[in-house]
Amino acid sequence: MKRTRYYYLIRIQYLGFRYSGWQKQPGRKTVEGMLDKTFRHVLPDAKFKILGSGRTDSKVSALDGVFELFLDDTPLPDFETFLPIFNRNLPPDIRALDIKSVSKDFNIIKNSKSKEYVYLFSYGEKNHPFCAPFLYNVIENLNISLMKEVAPHFVGTHDFSTYTARLKPNTQVIRTVDYCEILENDLIYGSFLPNNSYKLVVRGQGFMRYQIRMIMGALIQLGKGELGKQEILDSLNPDIKLRLTTVAPGSGLILNEVKFD
Repeated sequence: MKRTRYYYLIRIQYLGFRYSGWQKQPGRKTVEGMLDKTFRHVLPDAKFKILGSGRTDSKVSALDGVFELFLDDTPLPDFETFLPIFNRNLPPDIRALDIKSVSKDFNIIKNSKSKEYVYLFSYGEKNHPFCAPFLYNVIENLNISLMKEVAPHFVGTHDFSTYTARLKPNTQVIRTVDYCEILENDLIYGSFLPNNSYKLVVRGQGFMRYQIRMIMGALIQLGKGELGKQEILDSLNPDIKLRLTTVAPGSGLILNEVKFD
């Protein structure tokens, strides 16, 4: 008997600080694993699978995470009824925002048009401990003006092989960055936040593992005086073979927006 399959796009938010990333891993607490566990509880007789729009790393958060739910035989009940039930059973650091039906032709990977990531950081003094889950704290002083000047040089189509870890054969290293700026942080507010904090905003269709965290790491090295502007420019030239190794912590990175065709 042929099964009837139903397709849904679900947007969520999560604080990644206590998770070992998105993807299910044996013996690890992950976002995908927690979603799977919750669906098995609220839809105990259903056959389903979930597929994320990407795999965020350990401790990375999302204000606009997206995944597709494939559900066999029986559709979800009324969305306005199901969404509160789903949220009630999710842990407090994951929240479902929206559910909508999509066609079987929709592909959550191929139809992704743009992703925006934000990396939050501060410098110059020790932060309040409550900042730790989402704000990277650099104790040393940074030349923030120079960092702001250099960040837009990542915009364009470049060989980003310097900006990924454990490069595998056949990895698509030619990537296009549509936007890259360092701005004042206006994304997260809190009485415990430092007076001055900043955000690196990077936008593009897709990124390699650690790419944005290594861009942030290079800019922080620039701000500390450990790298010069020309070295950052050279890092995008595959003929120079400059090797960078600094990866900014996952806890500062937030998936802020996902757009589809």
